[in-house]
Amino acid sequence: MFSLKEKNAIITGGGSGIGKAIALLFARQGAVVHIIELNSDNAQQAVDEIKQQGNEAFAYSADVSKQDQVLATIQQIGKVDILINNAGIAHVGNVENTSPADFDRVYDVNVKGAYNCLYAAIPLMKAQGGGAILNMASIASSVGIADRFAYSMSKGAIHAMSMSVARDYLKDKIRSNSISPARVHTPFVDGFIAKNYPGKEEEIFEKLSKSQPIGRMGQPDEVAALALYLCSDEAGFITGCDYPIDGGFIKLNN
Repeated sequence: MFSLKEKNAIITGGGSGIGKAIALLFARQGAVVHIIELNSDNAQQAVDEIKQQGNEAFAYSADVSKQDQVLATIQQIGKVDILINNAGIAHVGNVENTSPADFDRVYDVNVKGAYNCLYAAIPLMKAQGGGAILNMASIASSVGIADRFAYSMSKGAIHAMSMSVARDYLKDKIRSNSISPARVHTPFVDGFIAKNYPGKEEEIFEKLSKSQPIGRMGQPDEVAALALYLCSDEAGFITGCDYPIDGGFIKLNN
């Protein structure tokens, strides 16, 4: 089950965190993995790990917010069976202390970046008779998260785009879904804590972990497993859905 043999999978932001976990798992399941990353060193490291497993992968250095770079990269890849829009950035702040530059930066990467990849990949999927798209949303697209104004905006847009694409391309056999994680323990989380709470890393990590009803953060491999199912042929009857993977945050955090 869940074989991705002979499928080409594009994963943006696949050089670290959730994206890397997805890339490693998809490669183990037989996909040829194409990682699009701004950080070329991270991308190449992930590709090297995949090749050490005996699987096939390629790295591409591109800024997803730049449509010309995305178009050139995806056209170079040529065949797109699976698209994972995972690349994204965060921002801390409410509407009053989110500057226009902050807002635009989050929009350009998180929203326009996903749009650019969809814009480039969907015509190829249509021409080949279908495909699977998975966009990385967030619990912030469903519930209010304190001091995450711009980030929440961007993830709400991701959720809406996922549903719109699902509706528009039903007849083209293109499925589109999204995943909404709560806090997942990635290098980004460790870096965020170290930068903003120096000397209090263990305390803050524990606090953030306990904010999930299940009592811990998620793991990248857990998100990757859900991504695998949604992009596999076994999920062929699923489109236009968002899947929280949140340790009970949305429903139980009352």
